Amino acid sequence: MICHSRQSDTCNTPPMVGNSADDQQIEPSILKPGKFDLETRHLILDFLGLYPPCSCEYSFVNLFCWQNLYRYSWFLYEDRLVIHDDRSQALFMPLGDDFEPEALFSLSKKAVAAGLSGNIGLVPESYVAIWQDLDRYFSITSDRDAAEYVYLAEALTGLKGSKLHKKKNLISQFKREYPDYSLVPMNEDNCKEVMQFEKRLLAGMPSMPRSLVEESDAMAMAFSHWNDLGLSGLILRVKDEIAAFAVFSPLSPDTWDVHFEKSDVAFKGGSQMINYETAKFLKGTARYINREQDLGIPGLRQAKLSYAPYALIEPYFLVPKLELRTH
Repeated sequence: MICHSRQSDTCNTPPMVGNSADDQQIEPSILKPGKFDLETRHLILDFLGLYPPCSCEYSFVNLFCWQNLYRYSWFLYEDRLVIHDDRSQALFMPLGDDFEPEALFSLSKKAVAAGLSGNIGLVPESYVAIWQDLDRYFSITSDRDAAEYVYLAEALTGLKGSKLHKKKNLISQFKREYPDYSLVPMNEDNCKEVMQFEKRLLAGMPSMPRSLVEESDAMAMAFSHWNDLGLSGLILRVKDEIAAFAVFSPLSPDTWDVHFEKSDVAFKGGSQMINYETAKFLKGTARYINREQDLGIPGLRQAKLSYAPYALIEPYFLVPKLELRTH
């Protein structure tokens, strides 16, 4: 899975919007960005279909479920979809044909004039490599903490090689210890039970990190709109108890994104088991599995690296040199 920069000679055309009075109402401008709701979902998905993203941040599921926390909004600009992250004070790299650096800088300045941030995140490495004059308009830094971990589904089911030998052993131990385990597809009916499991996990922690509370809120949003968001998931049970669960959805034609995954440490090997079963479930559908970021958390980084990722998608962050004047 390689993220390529999209040049202007692509044959793709942007989604048709604004053809009716109703459409006009859901075409936010840079002066009045829109929110992510189910009414505008089709427009966002049209863009994602024409310009499949590599980053999980563009997933409509993530944008919808985390929008209250990050105060996400969106607008259309010159046939591109632009997303604003108010909490992080950054625009997402516009979704559509690539802007040349000067045009991207122009968008940045207009965003600042409209009261939004002019910083631009989620910039692919390929874009930085192609446009050698980018540093004329922006200060450029990489963002390792925002790097996304991408795995081959086949590798997560095969678990071949010395690096993954321990994972395979833990899965074998789980199967021996809990021969009566079962897997149940998640659906709208059992989401409530899974949410109760999530709350029990949080309540059992000696301290409750803010990030996990926020994740739990996003999870509740996802579960309350399960069918509308087109989510899939698996529950790992031991008798009548939930040992682990995973929630996922398609990100692009060959990639699925794992949004949430939790396990009860009382069931040794449960974490490895749900990871394995998720990959097994998706293997015929997805070539790649995006397991999102580690957010700079040392333990999470070690865990994600221990699965020998196929690729790390490390984005770049652009800060406009606003003292620059262009004509």
